[in-house]
Amino acid sequence: MGMATPVHLSLLSKTSPSHLVLAFPGTGSISHKTARFKCLASQSGFFTRLGRLIKEKARSDVEKIFSGFSKTRDNLAVIDELLLYWNLADTDRVLDELEEALLASDFGPRITIKIVESLREDILAGKLKSGSEIKDALKRSVLELLIKKGNKADLQLGFRKPAVIMIVGVNGGGKTTSLGKLAYRLKNEGAKILMAAGDTFRAAASDQLEIWAERTGCDIVVAEKEKIKASSVLSQAVKRGKEQGFDVVLCDTSGRLHTNYSLMEELIACKKAVGKVVPGAPNVVGITGLILTKLDGSARGGCVVSVVDELGIPVKFVGVGEGVEDLQPFDAEAFVNAIFS
Repeated sequence: MGMATPVHLSLLSKTSPSHLVLAFPGTGSISHKTARFKCLASQSGFFTRLGRLIKEKARSDVEKIFSGFSKTRDNLAVIDELLLYWNLADTDRVLDELEEALLASDFGPRITIKIVESLREDILAGKLKSGSEIKDALKRSVLELLIKKGNKADLQLGFRKPAVIMIVGVNGGGKTTSLGKLAYRLKNEGAKILMAAGDTFRAAASDQLEIWAERTGCDIVVAEKEKIKASSVLSQAVKRGKEQGFDVVLCDTSGRLHTNYSLMEELIACKKAVGKVVPGAPNVVGITGLILTKLDGSARGGCVVSVVDELGIPVKFVGVGEGVEDLQPFDAEAFVNAIFS
């Protein structure tokens, strides 16, 4: 049996300081017989093709991204007004107000100062001679930051199946909803999805996930009795995923703060339980990508740039609405055009 290929993804919510972690380890043998899912080490794997399909679809989702960032775009509309009648003598005032607009959109002080000072240098050096050139340079600066530190935005699940995705974070961060949206997107790209209701603390969690399973047409594993351990539910789900040829197993978990030792220990137990079923599962839960949720209700979409710049971790998806299709693959160029249109 081959070793798993771990891929990790973190999810952040704009409405709470949550950090949700998704782990994507692959597994060994493949039992799904459909030709589309045939996966050999010597060939282009199913998950490689799946990631490519999702990236390509991101281009067709630009309108959804634009509407999802409407509040941020409105917040930054003042930049067009500032640059419309820009002249060299007015540079300091214009850049000060541009700085305020970026800060108000949550770009963060460090990245804002970096962008504004770069613009100032280019203006004084005579490289930027009009308001339109300044705006183009602003967009280019933001795009370069996103690409430089977040250039692996493709969803990479390895090439062995099933991939096991475990999502964790604080209450209210959007874990279950994002899991449901991710299931919808992956299934539409041809993956066979199994959900696991691993949130055994919140009374309505299993019911909520069952609704998502019904909406997306996915199978689900729930606790057979009350007060069952989350690790048991996840272990049962991963076993079924391997035995019945599922491509991806999506595991929901209870809300927790990373500062709560006992709850983090429970998370370790869940990881160990899954690791017994999936040889080669990650030894630790790490982060190699981000999902940013609930950005449609915020005028602070600049946090995307700040998060990528501060952590050096690429954004994989953004949540831009409450609909089943509103988890969008992140495309840096589309994002920049969306907030500075």
